[in-house]
Amino acid sequence: MPSIAHDPEHRLWVLSGPGSSYVLHLDDADRLRGLHWGPRLTLEQAVSLLRYPEPGRRSFEDGADGTLDLDTAGAMRYAHAGVQVRFPDGVRDLEPQPTGEESLHHEDGTELVLRFADRHYPLTLEAHYRLRADTDVIERHLVLRHTGTEADGAITIVRADSATWVLPRLGEYRLSQVRGQWCAETQLNRTPLPYGETVLTSRRGTTGHQSNPWAMIDDGGADEVHGAVWSCALAWSGSWRLTAERMPTERVTLSAGFGHDPVTWKLLPGEELATPVCAGAYTEGGFGAASRLWHRHVLNHVLPHPEEIRPVLYNSWEATEFDIELTGQIALAEKAAALGAELFVMDDGWFGARTHDAAGLGDWTPSPDRFPDGLTPLIDRVHDLGMRFGLWVEPEMVNPDSDLYRAHPDWVLHHPHRRRTEHRNQLVLNLARPDVAAWLHGRLDELLSKNAIDFLKWDMNRPFSEAGWPDADGDPDRLWIKHVRNLYTLLDRLRADHPHLRIESCSSGGGRLDLGILAHTDQVWTSDNTDAVDRVEIQHGFSQLYPARIMGAWVTDSPNPYTGRSVPLDFRFHVAMNGVLGIGGDLSRWSPAEMDRAAEHVAAYKRVRHLVQLGEQHRLRPRDGGELSAVQYLAPDGRETAVIALRTARRFGRDDPALPLRALEPSARYRDAATGVLHHGAVLLTHGLPLELDADDHASILVHLIRDSTP
Repeated sequence: MPSIAHDPEHRLWVLSGPGSSYVLHLDDADRLRGLHWGPRLTLEQAVSLLRYPEPGRRSFEDGADGTLDLDTAGAMRYAHAGVQVRFPDGVRDLEPQPTGEESLHHEDGTELVLRFADRHYPLTLEAHYRLRADTDVIERHLVLRHTGTEADGAITIVRADSATWVLPRLGEYRLSQVRGQWCAETQLNRTPLPYGETVLTSRRGTTGHQSNPWAMIDDGGADEVHGAVWSCALAWSGSWRLTAERMPTERVTLSAGFGHDPVTWKLLPGEELATPVCAGAYTEGGFGAASRLWHRHVLNHVLPHPEEIRPVLYNSWEATEFDIELTGQIALAEKAAALGAELFVMDDGWFGARTHDAAGLGDWTPSPDRFPDGLTPLIDRVHDLGMRFGLWVEPEMVNPDSDLYRAHPDWVLHHPHRRRTEHRNQLVLNLARPDVAAWLHGRLDELLSKNAIDFLKWDMNRPFSEAGWPDADGDPDRLWIKHVRNLYTLLDRLRADHPHLRIESCSSGGGRLDLGILAHTDQVWTSDNTDAVDRVEIQHGFSQLYPARIMGAWVTDSPNPYTGRSVPLDFRFHVAMNGVLGIGGDLSRWSPAEMDRAAEHVAAYKRVRHLVQLGEQHRLRPRDGGELSAVQYLAPDGRETAVIALRTARRFGRDDPALPLRALEPSARYRDAATGVLHHGAVLLTHGLPLELDADDHASILVHLIRDSTP
């Protein structure tokens, strides 16, 4: 069980998980410091840290910079401040004094709450630290409250980071994060951490394709299986900022929170602002161990239905695009069922005047021309085929050419006297407005109530622009936060009213991927780029923090409709088997041989998907510019393992090396489920699994090993 040990005399707390501790200390100036984040310490060991000399003040520098867990702007501190305010009289310095603490007990762990109040102004802060029983992940957030009266006026919250993490001194510092853009998301980037502030951010109103709200720090020597890693991730699906600061004193902090400059929050008397969770973890065992810790945390403590095996889906978009009608969708559904698909998803184009992307968005009523009897005939046929039925929606957007916009042009984000910039012929609905949120819930609830819909592909295809709310009651900047919170509430209400409903988060691919949206959905669409070769790199970066259980991965046509690259069907399937397998090609054009081979792959995936989706992932040959990559998935009880190996090119006639596997029982034997060949665990761990890949480029293989029970 996690523990929180407190030494009142020394004003020190030790927050410990199974293998790590985070130590807090209130110094003589009432500043909350981070003394230790690393291997587990006892209370006595942690108290001994106080004997280490305080860093001395150098000219123009405060020794507290880079050591504060609750870092507020003021005095002689000039480092990044996680909490910044402006009081009505213009004062910006915040001087919090401790006022108490509380321990909260949860079914799966415990929580420490440290309370502070400004020494003069009516503002209080709570710093929350939650520990769960089975993980070293610590979940943190802040609560700021205005305790004054109307006469005190509003307090402006300029910055409210959920957490500032104080790292230990290392010999060197390396930052790991993912970068990207549309169709090139989650590309892993590891660089030395420069001096100064390195800011990762999205100012787009959504998580964004360009970066993702997590970071990892190591000393530059960690690899997949060796070394200590410090990491944090923000659970927020709107604009965000993560600041990694390296100081000349060799102190490093990670500070993350919602919002972006220059957006602020007006806190009125009696109001409070609770920040989203920023979770952090210290791990040993390299980046692989760090990833597995985060994967297990997402499965155990973030996802609504973590135990579920996600079905094999078929999506009709690339087969039909907007050319949707009943008979064609039924024909595709019949072919998908023949392959073994378990979920049929009809994509964009089923509603209103939606025959192209410039009209109809927001009018969530089946097209009377294409579906004269509604969706029921198609849904009934899909269900008769033994599949679940899914539908594409994009509720947060509207086309100007729509009945909804003509009726409510004031419902979109806009500023007076400024153009309304369209992107993809769309504008953004202001979901922060209570009337818009209520209308959306009512319309979607009606759609789900009248139709036996099992799954929604919830898309969000453009960022915010002209983010104004002219008739707001109070602070219009609130829309940046309230939009996201109302989205979460809307998703939760729909799920509560329709318990069978499952939801995929999509945002032009991976534009809204974070721990926040995952608490309200079941999986995500990884990228609009379905090219299998590109997906190897995208999926490698994705796996650094997020588990395969949530990663939507499709097999589409060749040549690929986006890149034009031709890739064999086997390779396309094996790449997609590393996540939640889907098929998105035009099955009416697949040959009988391709259909038969695809059905074999679907059946093979179903035999190992419990390992892929719920097992332990080991990246055996990471995608680092080499020609061969491989991933191993291990059952929690160790009785089964699956290996997927992918070779993008074979150069100079080189043979493929055997793949040393991980986490097997050395004394056990493992039988290849396809060939019956027996392998010794000790040999697989040391010499590796021999590969029998074709000599051609884009060769691949799936190997399923089962621990042999014979004596």
